[in-house]
Amino acid sequence: MKSIKTYSEFWPFYLREHSKPATRGWHYVGTAMGIGILVFAVFTGRWWMLPLMLVAGYFFAWMSHAAVEKNRPATFTYPLWSFISDFKMFFCFLTGQMPKELEKAGVTKSSSTSQ
Repeated sequence: MKSIKTYSEFWPFYLREHSKPATRGWHYVGTAMGIGILVFAVFTGRWWMLPLMLVAGYFFAWMSHAAVEKNRPATFTYPLWSFISDFKMFFCFLTGQMPKELEKAGVTKSSSTSQ
C-alpha cells in the first residue's frame, strides 16, 4: 500500500476499510459510549473515567475489524487521522450523509446497504 499523504486521500481509504455496515455500526456504538463517558465525567467531576472513553471506543472498533471486516485497523498506521475519521463517520451517520460519503469512496452498494 502506498503511503497516504493528505487527509483528503485518507478519508476514502478509511471508508473502504469500514465497508461493512456491521463494522460501522460497532464503531458508532463505541463512539457513542465514549461521548457518553465524556459527558458523564464532565458533569460529575469523575475525571478518572476519561481513559474509559478510549477503552470503549477502541474496544468496539478493533473487535469489529477482527470479527467483521477482517482487516487491520487504520489506527495502527494513521492514529490521528483514524481518530478524527471515527468522529466524522459517526456524525455523517447521524446527519444522513454516510450513504453519499460511501458512494464517493467507492464502497459498493451491497456492502453499504446500511449506514
